[in-house]
Amino acid sequence: MNLIQQMVTGKDNCTHDLARWSWLVTTLATMLGAVWNTTQTGVVDLMQFAQSIGILCSTHGAALLLKKDTEPGQPK
Repeated sequence: MNLIQQMVTGKDNCTHDLARWSWLVTTLATMLGAVWNTTQTGVVDLMQFAQSIGILCSTHGAALLLKKDTEPGQPK
């Protein structure tokens, strides 16, 4: 549970971050969609999966980079 908390909170590990939650939810939804597509068609389209994960990671990474200075810091 600590790993998930660190993934969805900011630098202070207390404040929940909407961008990080969005990253987690969209990544899980993409993986679930890939599994669903595989079970329905019996075909694993790795190129399509890699492209979608790459787009998700780059856009969410850019969003986190843009907002890095607005996150609350570590408590002192």
